[in-house]
Amino acid sequence: MSTIIDGKQISTDIKEEIRLQVEAMKNEGKRAPHIAIIIVGDDGASHTYVGGKIKACKAVGFDYTLMQFASTISEEKLLKHVDQLNGDEDIDGFIVQLPLPEHISVEKVTESISPDKDVDGFTNQNFGSITSKNPLLMPATPFGIMELIKRYEIETEGKNCVIVGASRLVGAPLALMMSNDARATVTLCHKYTEDLASHTRNADILVVAVGKPELVTKDMVKEGAVVIDVGTTRVKDESKKSGFRLSGDVAYDEVAPKASFITPVPGGVGPMTIASLMINTLQAAKQKY
Repeated sequence: MSTIIDGKQISTDIKEEIRLQVEAMKNEGKRAPHIAIIIVGDDGASHTYVGGKIKACKAVGFDYTLMQFASTISEEKLLKHVDQLNGDEDIDGFIVQLPLPEHISVEKVTESISPDKDVDGFTNQNFGSITSKNPLLMPATPFGIMELIKRYEIETEGKNCVIVGASRLVGAPLALMMSNDARATVTLCHKYTEDLASHTRNADILVVAVGKPELVTKDMVKEGAVVIDVGTTRVKDESKKSGFRLSGDVAYDEVAPKASFITPVPGGVGPMTIASLMINTLQAAKQKY
């Protein structure tokens, strides 16, 4: 029987640890960390994610500023707001919620964020620092995955880690972290990989992050593997009040009996992304003191 990796519980533990640190900072006469969140347009999922981030800020005692703009905002105007936040001494870190409207370059906006305020860990400087002895602010989702592995005391040294999905947000940075910090032997698969199952069946630790519901089935997983599912796709479900359910990239019901550890969707990696964002904001604030 597999152990369910409870990201919800671990993220609650982390938030409580942060809350105590914030309380101690205030007792020393320091102000609480302050995060700003920019959201553009009215994408329902984005507003849900931002709501979760604000809830976490309240739980840990952070100050927060929410900046909402219409989807018609020009790239130039948005970049001016980013520049303003870069120079605002009262803001320790900020994020620009993705996705952005098509007329705005995600890369241009991301790279205009000051690396020491980039609490999502998206800038080239922060990404590149993963390979150094002194990493800066880490990409939030991979950092959250590493935290789950650490807190569940999952053995990584010398293990075969297969990551399906080579995105800049999850797969690519996680491959570096698993190789450098966890000392695992890493295989990074992507949409051009031939015979995906031949790779996934070799994995002691399998991470799937592509956004294709139930892509990984039981015949693709080794007995006793650790399975970490990063996928969250809205799938139509008439039985649900909302009309949809969240599906992971792993066929959970059939894979779970074969795995030694497995993350559920929802409640696995998702809450850890927000917890990591809180860790990064605290770190960014502490760098100033």
